[in-house]
This record gives sequence, structure tokens and C-alpha cells, in this order.
Amino acid sequence: MKKMIIASTSTIHGGNYLEYLLPILESHFKHCTEILFIPYARPGGISHHDYTLTVRSAFAKINKAVKGLHEFENPIKAIQNAQGVFTGGGNTFLLVTQLYQNNVMEVLAKVVESGTPYLGSSAGSNITGLTMQTTNDMPIIYPPSFKTLELISFNLNPHYLDADKHSKHMGETLETRIKEFHAFNNIPVIGLREGSWLEVSGDKIILKGDLTARLFKQNEVATELEPETDLAFLGK
Repeated sequence: MKKMIIASTSTIHGGNYLEYLLPILESHFKHCTEILFIPYARPGGISHHDYTLTVRSAFAKINKAVKGLHEFENPIKAIQNAQGVFTGGGNTFLLVTQLYQNNVMEVLAKVVESGTPYLGSSAGSNITGLTMQTTNDMPIIYPPSFKTLELISFNLNPHYLDADKHSKHMGETLETRIKEFHAFNNIPVIGLREGSWLEVSGDKIILKGDLTARLFKQNEVATELEPETDLAFLGK
């Protein structure tokens, strides 16, 4: 049975890394003593080692050890043997490229489908959908495929922001970009606002947090989904 926390972001305004989620993660990873961290999304400026240290510090607050996937000689076996997995944020194009290059996209999907608890934030949440095509990230590298883990039956747009009606900015909004995606694709998209997350337990996909999420479907007017809504209907 799938057990996932799919978060829009790792850090909310005024808080520390993963701080707002720690009570949830303590329960989510209650049977895990060690979490396997996938640091592949972070481009230049911070090493996989340093990124893992940040994650290790956060999980230490709930008495969980953390080891980075880059520390293993065989990443496939590391994922297969993981008690729990966290994929952090960064650039989704880079993350997907490295998951394919290390031949772990398929094995990661299989272990999560089999019940290994999973946490994703930002880019690590993007990859739980059918494709990565609704990310906000720049294409800094060309992945072998846009296809991702397919653990949920729709796509995500983490860090979703509504248009600021008081702004003089005349450029495209995130809603415009998602509508452009729907000009060529019929996959539903959830705009996940900061501080919100999806809690997946088997077939249930419950919207958590204090804010609504925005649902986009091809050729339909976007709608708001209230917290505690079960999004499993999107797979029907």
C-alpha cells in the first residue's frame, strides 16, 4: 500500500527546513530508523554531501538517521533496501535526468508502490505525477524522458501562486502556463500552494494544510479544492 507525503515546499516563510512537516513525518516514518535521501535535484552551488547534511539535521529532530543516495556504490540496491525515502527539491529537469542516468526511476516507483514510505518536496513531489511537464523549473538539462514515477494519476504544480491583482506585471501567470499545457495534454493538474501537501494512503489522496488547492482540467474552468478533499476521483 502506497504511503506518501507530497509537499509543495520544504520550507515555509518564517520556518526552518521541513519544520512545519516534522510532526507529520514522525508518524509517516514511524517504523523507520534511517531515511534514504535522494539529493539529485540540487544543481551547482551546494554539493550532494552538503544537501544531505541539511536533511540529516532536520530529521535528527525526530530521531531519524539520514543517508544520501550518492553515498552508495549501488543506488539500485540502496533504494530496494531503503526503510523510507525522501526526494528533495531543486531543479526537476536535473532530478529526472539523474534518476534515469542512475537507472533508478523504475525501481523507485516499485518500492513506493510496494509500501516504502515516501516524502517528496517541490521537485521530489513533481516526480510523483504522470510527467514532469508542469514544473516551474527552467530546462537546464535535457532528461531522457518527461515520464516520471506515475504514483498518482495526475500532475502537480508545486509552489502554485495566484495572480497578484495589484501587480503591474503583465507576463504570464502559472494558471496561463498550465492552460498552455492543456492545449496539448489532457492530464489533470493540481496547483499545490505553499504549506499544503497530499497525504497518500493506498488509494486515498487527501489534501492537507490550511489552504485550498487549484484543480485544472482540459477544457474546463479551474476550481478550488478544500482541505481534506480526497483527490482519488481524478483517477476515475
